[in-house]
Amino acid sequence: MFSISTNVQIPTNELNFTFARSGGPGGQHVNKVNSKAILHWSVANTKSMPPTIKARFMDRYGGRLTTEGELVLSSQKFRDQSANIEDCLEKLKEMVESVLVAPKRRTPTKPTYSSEVRRTESKAKHSMKKQNRRLSSDD
Repeated sequence: MFSISTNVQIPTNELNFTFARSGGPGGQHVNKVNSKAILHWSVANTKSMPPTIKARFMDRYGGRLTTEGELVLSSQKFRDQSANIEDCLEKLKEMVESVLVAPKRRTPTKPTYSSEVRRTESKAKHSMKKQNRRLSSDD
């Protein structure tokens, strides 16, 4: 069980890891070891997240999901497979934590009297500047 918070825990059987060879410089050993970790998690079919959190996740990270609703994360930051697995899990945890709390709704407010006065005075001043640039009728 991969625990993210008290109300969100993802069963480990929902997380599928595949491995591939990492890119970049290395040496002779890099051509023999599959150290890159690729995490596949079906967000659309998961039962471990409440529907509101799942909807926020799919809304926010919809561009990172496949057409089947699967999230694919990869890590090749480290030279060993286990560290890359931990990095993938950390990325997943950060993504889910970012949508746990619903964003605060903005309450619309009226502008203050003094800000309205400043705005209208600024507009009048700008208008006068533009009018002064025009050619006068006696020219």
